[in-house]
Amino acid sequence: MTVRRGKKLSISIQEHMAIDVCPGPIRPIRQISAYFPRRSPTSPASPNPASSPLALSSGFVAPGMGGTHLLSPLLAHGQPGGGGGGSLSLTSSVDTSVEINSSDSDDCTALGTLEFELRYERSSSELHCTVLRAKGLKSMDFNGLSDPYVKLHLLPGACKANKLKTKTIRNSLNPVWNETLTYIGITEEDLHRKTLRLTVCDEDKLTHNELIGESRVPLKRVKPDQTKHFHTCLEHPPPLPSPTAMGEALRGISCYLREWENEQLHSLEERGRLLLSLQFLPPLSLEETDGGGGRGGRGGGGGGRRSGGLCVGVKRCAHLAAMDVNGFSDPYVKIYLKPDIQKKSKHKTPVMKKTLNPEFNEEFFYEISLQELANKTLEVTVWDYDLGRSNDFIGGVCLSCHSQGDGLRHWTECLKNKGTRVERWHILTNELPRTIGHD
Repeated sequence: MTVRRGKKLSISIQEHMAIDVCPGPIRPIRQISAYFPRRSPTSPASPNPASSPLALSSGFVAPGMGGTHLLSPLLAHGQPGGGGGGSLSLTSSVDTSVEINSSDSDDCTALGTLEFELRYERSSSELHCTVLRAKGLKSMDFNGLSDPYVKLHLLPGACKANKLKTKTIRNSLNPVWNETLTYIGITEEDLHRKTLRLTVCDEDKLTHNELIGESRVPLKRVKPDQTKHFHTCLEHPPPLPSPTAMGEALRGISCYLREWENEQLHSLEERGRLLLSLQFLPPLSLEETDGGGGRGGRGGGGGGRRSGGLCVGVKRCAHLAAMDVNGFSDPYVKIYLKPDIQKKSKHKTPVMKKTLNPEFNEEFFYEISLQELANKTLEVTVWDYDLGRSNDFIGGVCLSCHSQGDGLRHWTECLKNKGTRVERWHILTNELPRTIGHD
């Protein structure tokens, strides 16, 4: 398209039509846009997207046309009057947490809407997601209906270990679930860095389940101990950038970022959560030796101890990864206090059969001084027991003065608050500690 400036402004579109901007009847946008012919395969591609008829400026207003954007057939939804200004772009960012009352949601309602509530309980470290209902879902079956269900994932680190799922509603485009799904062991740090993805799918018994749409909500929008109501439009999943559609420089950057992201996701794959309690017990006097039964456990029998030490409580695990073909695991926990020159620091819990949310409530005692403990590392690993072959590593965590994040905070609180029991949830990752090997 070329624009010639002179006493009389005229616009010509490459040998197809010419429009003299003068007072007269105004044709609707859909009729004018029909005059834009499709480029034939033989016609050369324009190196400048702005020179294409599909990239007309939304800020251009011809004289005598009032404020109507007659030459903006691709005007974005939800921006009447050209408030955005500038040139239109063929690519638009996808916001997967668009509220139903947002002006950007007009194009999203074709997939349907989803209504749900989120509440984070600080005292119990639980995140409750109540899936209420969906409306106007897209039909996925031949009968014009769908069999919808909702599944939840926590991002980043989405895996089977943190997937929750509602029941399936048969033959409905307006399903009502009123079902509450709960994540256990969610810390306040998770609220700042995690995003909840809600995916609505159509269940098919004979073929693969089909995706209808999804919605993503950053957990930082949820305040502790307050219920947050959401009514969002379902979106298509965000498309991955295609390196073939970019220039040479962008292609290299895209490949590098994709490899880096895959490496990070692989190395930080979450395998579940572990609730630990730590308590450093100061030395007992002679009068107190009869009351030391609380220090006991499978690992030490703390009753009657006069010297101080570390009491480690293995409470429970939540959302463990399924390691067996039946969709469950047979988990147990091992703990070490290293360096362990005499090879006497290993303790184990009993094996819990066929569960991903085991409760152990076991305590182990290490007789050690506070000065020595400051130079030690507590390694806690969760395993899946397999009869007749090597046990499968599920996940582990290390606590010491050289740890990071929750591990460092938990260890520091224990050393600073002698005699106080400190509980904290820890994320289990698929990284096997370097000093730990299979038994």
